[in-house]
Amino acid sequence: MTKKRSNTSNEFDVIVIGAGPAGENLAGRCADHGLSTVIVERELVGGECSYWGCMPSKVLLRPGDVLAAAHRVPGAASAVTGIVDVDATLRSRDAIVSHLRDEGQLQWLDDKDVALRRGAARLAGHRRVQVDHLDGSTTLLVARAAVVLATGTSAALPAIPGLADAQPWTNREATGVKDIPARLAILGGGAIGVEMAQAFRRLGAREVTIIEGAPRLLAREEPFAGEEVRAALEAQGITVIVDAKVAAVERTHLSGPVTIRYATAAETQTRSLAADELLVAAGRRPSTGDLGLETVGLQPGRFVPVDDQLRAQGEGLEWLYAVGDCNGRSLLTHMGKYQARIAADVIAGRSITARADNGIVPRVTFTDPQVAAVGVTEAQARDDGINVRAVSYPLGNVAGAVTQGQGVNGTAFLVIDDDKRTIVGATFTGPAVQELLHSATIAIATAATLDDLWHAVPAFPTVSEVWLRLLEAYGL
Repeated sequence: MTKKRSNTSNEFDVIVIGAGPAGENLAGRCADHGLSTVIVERELVGGECSYWGCMPSKVLLRPGDVLAAAHRVPGAASAVTGIVDVDATLRSRDAIVSHLRDEGQLQWLDDKDVALRRGAARLAGHRRVQVDHLDGSTTLLVARAAVVLATGTSAALPAIPGLADAQPWTNREATGVKDIPARLAILGGGAIGVEMAQAFRRLGAREVTIIEGAPRLLAREEPFAGEEVRAALEAQGITVIVDAKVAAVERTHLSGPVTIRYATAAETQTRSLAADELLVAAGRRPSTGDLGLETVGLQPGRFVPVDDQLRAQGEGLEWLYAVGDCNGRSLLTHMGKYQARIAADVIAGRSITARADNGIVPRVTFTDPQVAAVGVTEAQARDDGINVRAVSYPLGNVAGAVTQGQGVNGTAFLVIDDDKRTIVGATFTGPAVQELLHSATIAIATAATLDDLWHAVPAFPTVSEVWLRLLEAYGL
């Protein structure tokens, strides 16, 4: 197909709403297929992950990780005489997010011949997109082949009395912080909550408290993972309160402290916690409320239902797609990019369906210890009717971990379909275990049998030798 250049036109083969990682990847791949493509963005090209999520949060975590790793190594520990340089960390964060400017992202769009329209986009009927620009003007775009929604999610605020009025932080304020609060309370013990708890504690917050409604941290992962993270956080002076319900939040003056009133399931009396800032990390909601979904028979403010080719589900909507967080299939950047590749190929006429976001989702919580997991948990596998056998091995017992320093501990855990002798889930905890994850992802995606994996020999002395130990624990 001949590549078209229609950057001054208002009619394109493909219109993409949202220039985050999913939208960018889809637009670029459609352009590679020779489809004229425009992407519409109301904020910054690069999206939530680049400026307020994945990237800045990892920069805030990294200095503390490096110091902790050095403290575990005899001969290096004595050289660590200082603490995290907060100013340098925040400058590095500012550089990573390009000082909240997106000029550096635009060259990539130009190289791909993807047009950019800045403004708020909404559907205006079938294959029609209205763009309201910042200068007050309006443009109507027409799609010949497809419109793709890639608008992501935003932080959800639970319906707690006084919470909204207290102006709590979300991930945006936390990752964009200018001054480290002395006392930080965090509502939510999922990945964002535990990562930011550790980051702020290591950046100098005197008191950090996590309040989680579930009985444990990281409630969607294997139980041992949340317990190991909790033990590490508490050892660093972070208070963890689980199985708790927040009754109210109060803040008399916006420049003053915030009070959180809560009670645990084991208590009848409400307790009070005072903090300088409150971070809400209690879930995400789809950014679909003002997209004009009602003009095509879909419900605004909800996740957009899609099939395995990422087409929106509804009568006469074969031209409408949704990729990334806004479809609710898997709220992770890398999965949104995966869906973008699938959808772009479908739009270009290829026969392909998504399957990785249905049971093969890799995920990492970047605390110390890290939690790296893929596939289903043991409980989920049993609920799915799989004849499960689980095996585990202490990560600190392999030679590669011993060479990395003292106290390099964690757990390697496999969930095995005992009938098929294949892996359906894997979890690794410990320092820097994220690099163990892709081997497990490949094993699950390809349905490699344990007998096949027996011939995948890990190098010595590496932490990946734990794979051999897990297979031995199974009985090979």
